[in-house]
Amino acid sequence: MSGAAKLAIYNFGLFVAPYESPEVDGFRLREPANFLAAERSHGFLGRSGYPGEGGPESWGPQIFPHFIAGSGFEWAPSSLSLWADLESLMAFTYNGVHADALKHAHGWQQKRQWPALALWWTEIRPDWAEAVGRFEYLYEHGPSFEAFNFKEPYGPDGGKTTIDRARVRELATLNAERQKDLLAHVLSVGV
Repeated sequence: MSGAAKLAIYNFGLFVAPYESPEVDGFRLREPANFLAAERSHGFLGRSGYPGEGGPESWGPQIFPHFIAGSGFEWAPSSLSLWADLESLMAFTYNGVHADALKHAHGWQQKRQWPALALWWTEIRPDWAEAVGRFEYLYEHGPSFEAFNFKEPYGPDGGKTTIDRARVRELATLNAERQKDLLAHVLSVGV
């Protein structure tokens, strides 16, 4: 992949208990619907899979930020994906299926002492190592073109930018139609 800049996102968290435990049921039961909702969203370009699992190819060996050290976990929930623009990603993140997961995440994940996510523009497909590097850079240095968040976004030209909230609402409405069945499923999960 090369050409026009795409928006990359990496996020990371730590569960409150092992993945197979009842405390994490809500996450585990929603995870497939979240992936499908992303794939059905306007502006979604692709995501990394996970080594040794079915689905999309892993974008290199999966590694984790230094925040995992001492947690007792060898693996932690994280994702890496590419989007057309800030508005597309924001429409997916804060609406519908994914918004429902965010509403319940405090019960599944430990309180963060790190950023929720890191965003950056790229013309090539990133790998896990680059993603973790950008995430740690954001934690250590704050938002910049190197790594930023929705509160202090940067455009592909390197300058600070604003998010077109009207476009976010428009895309969220379009996504809602594509994700109706998935939202009904996650709302029925109940955990």
